[in-house]
Amino acid sequence: MNTRKLIAYPLTAVAAAAGSTLVFASPASAHGYVASPPSRQALCAQRAVPDCGPITYEPQSVEGPKGLKRCDGGLSQFAVLNDNNRGWPAREVGDTVTFSWTLTARHRTSTWEYFIGDTRIAQFDGGNRQPEAVVTHRVDLSDFAGPQTVLAIWNIGDTPMAFYNCIDLDVQGGGTTPPTQSPTPKPTSTPTQEPTGQPTSTALPTNPGTPGQTGGPTAPAWAAGTAYRVGDEVAFDGERYRCRQAHTAIRSWEPSLFTLALWLPV
Repeated sequence: MNTRKLIAYPLTAVAAAAGSTLVFASPASAHGYVASPPSRQALCAQRAVPDCGPITYEPQSVEGPKGLKRCDGGLSQFAVLNDNNRGWPAREVGDTVTFSWTLTARHRTSTWEYFIGDTRIAQFDGGNRQPEAVVTHRVDLSDFAGPQTVLAIWNIGDTPMAFYNCIDLDVQGGGTTPPTQSPTPKPTSTPTQEPTGQPTSTALPTNPGTPGQTGGPTAPAWAAGTAYRVGDEVAFDGERYRCRQAHTAIRSWEPSLFTLALWLPV
């Protein structure tokens, strides 16, 4: 049996920066996290691991000074992320893995780094540019078969800070990670085929509604430019979502992309 290679956490942790808080004022106060394969904070936000504390509500906020090797980024309120006895589910993957970041504030980026223990296994140059809302990296793990914990780091280009994510994997070799899975479509009660070119979302109620209306039989369709408040519900791509952070929607902030950070599936 392979023994999991875990990140060695230094005893000297830098105190949390004042900018990392529990306040959800706007997406500018949020940042980013690894959504696929799910990082520890993503698993907490999905309730796949219970009793995680504050990280459950802000998986995008693990921000600490550059140069750490800690899952919690040196933040005491997120110390649960360093607890290797929490039974973190390990995603079974092949020897090449695509890591997908969801960014709720697109900071200029210096580099993206990936570590197993003290070994840096990959680095990607951010060019000190603003990244897209979703960033993916393909990383070779062929030298690290078996259970592993990968530390993914997003180094910001115009501040001394970085964002930290730990991802638990079981590297099987001989393949790649599957793409991010979408919910399995529910079978219809009749074999009648939808008209060609008819988008799935047209089957949803398109009542524009009013932000703030919740709990009714229908929900208004998500729309860019709409100011959403905490608790608002919308329909998007056949699913219903509840707003968990007040914001004004823009294209590329669709609920399916920003589930956990801005929206919670209902």
